[in-house]
Amino acid sequence: MDMEPEKVNMRKGLSADPSYRCAACHGDEDVVPGHPIRGRAKSRSLSASPGLASTKEFRRTRSLHGPCPVTTFGPKACVLQNPQTIMHIQDPASQRLTWNKAPKSVLVIKKIRDASLLQPFKELCMYLMEENSMLVYVEKKVLEDPAIVGDDSFGPVKKKFCTFREDYDDISNQIDFIICLGGDGTLLYASSLFQGSVPPVMAFHLGSLGFLTPFNFENFQTQVTQVIQGNAAVVLRSRLNVKVVKELRGKKIAIPNGVLNEVVIDRGPSSYLSNVDVYLDGHLITTVQGDGVIVSTPTGSTAYAAAAGASMIHPNVPAIMITPICPHSLSFRPIVVPAGVELKIMLSPEARNTVWVSFDGRKRQEIRHGDSISITTSCYPLPSICVRDPVSDWFESLAQCLHWNVRKRQAHFTDEEGEEEG
Repeated sequence: MDMEPEKVNMRKGLSADPSYRCAACHGDEDVVPGHPIRGRAKSRSLSASPGLASTKEFRRTRSLHGPCPVTTFGPKACVLQNPQTIMHIQDPASQRLTWNKAPKSVLVIKKIRDASLLQPFKELCMYLMEENSMLVYVEKKVLEDPAIVGDDSFGPVKKKFCTFREDYDDISNQIDFIICLGGDGTLLYASSLFQGSVPPVMAFHLGSLGFLTPFNFENFQTQVTQVIQGNAAVVLRSRLNVKVVKELRGKKIAIPNGVLNEVVIDRGPSSYLSNVDVYLDGHLITTVQGDGVIVSTPTGSTAYAAAAGASMIHPNVPAIMITPICPHSLSFRPIVVPAGVELKIMLSPEARNTVWVSFDGRKRQEIRHGDSISITTSCYPLPSICVRDPVSDWFESLAQCLHWNVRKRQAHFTDEEGEEEG
C-alpha cells in the first residue's frame, strides 16, 4: 500500500478553525491558519487606569494561576470530566483520558541512529498497522536511518508510512496520539512539533534516564490497547510560551518558541559573568550576575534546574521556577513564582558581554543589548499518559531515576540500649 499521496505538503503552522479563540486565555493565544501562535496581545503587568492612579490601588488583570489549560488534545482526545471536582480543582489522580472519536492516526517518534530501537520500532508499527488498522506517521529522517535502510525485511512496512519533515510540514490536525520510543529527549521533541494543542503522548522507556518515559516496552500491546480504548490516566504538563524580540535593520522581530522543560540563559563562550535583568509583570525584581539563569516549568524542575540546586515540583503545580546558575552571591536562592505572571529578561546596561539562550536545549542563539526574552505559561499543556496516576508515577520516577532520599536506614535501639537511654 503506497501512502505517498498521504504525505503532508502544508507549510509549518497551526491550521485550525479561523474563528477559534482560546477563551481560557482571554484571546491571548489565537490560532490562525498558516501562522504560528501569536504572543500575548495584552500586557500582563500590574495596571490601573491612568486617570485614577492616585486614588486606586494597582490591580492584577490576570489570574496568578495562569491560563486555564485547554483540555482538548489534538483532533479527538480530551480529559474526562469529573463531576466531583471541588472549587474547579481536580484531584491529579482522577485525571483520565477519553476520546471523542476512536483514534485512527498515530505519530511514532523514535530516537535517531539507535540500532537497539529498530526491533521495538518494527514491532510497534506492525502492531498499530495490522492489528489496529491505524495510519502511522513517522519523520522522514527516521526512515533514512542506516539501520532501517539496511533492513530488507522492513521494506514492505516502510511503504505504508506517512512521512513529514520538521519545520516544513504541518501535522497538527493529522495526529490523534503520539508514541515515543527512547529517552526523555523524544518527549521534548514531540512537544516541539506541536506549538498549539498537543495530542496525548505515550512514552516508552528505551533510553538512558527515562524520568518522563514511564512505560516499559515488554507488554506494549496491552498498554497501547488500553490507551486506544480510553482507559488511561493523564498528567497535564504545563509549557512555556517564549518570545525572543530582536531588532533587525531598525525593525523589531518576535520569534516564538514553545518550551516543555526550561529556557536557559547563559554567558556562552565569554569569560565574564553574565549580567541580566529579570522583570516580573513589568517590575524589575533582580539582576542575575553569574553563569546564567534557568526559567523552568514544574516538569523541568527535575532537569537542569535540579542540578543547579532548585526544588523539584510536581507537574500539576501551576508555577514557573527561576533558578540562577552559579550566582556570584551568597543569598541568591531559587524562587517559584505563580504561573500567571509574565517574565521578561534583558541584558543589563552594565553587561560586559552578550548572553546565549536555548529552549529545551535546542535553537541556541545570541542575545544582544536591546533584545528581550518574554516568558509566559501556555494554555496548551502536554498531556502525558501515565502508567498508574500522576502522583504515583512522579514519585516512582524520583525513586528509580534520581534515587531521591536514598539513605541507609538508622538502626533501632535494642532493649538494653533503650533502658540505658531512659
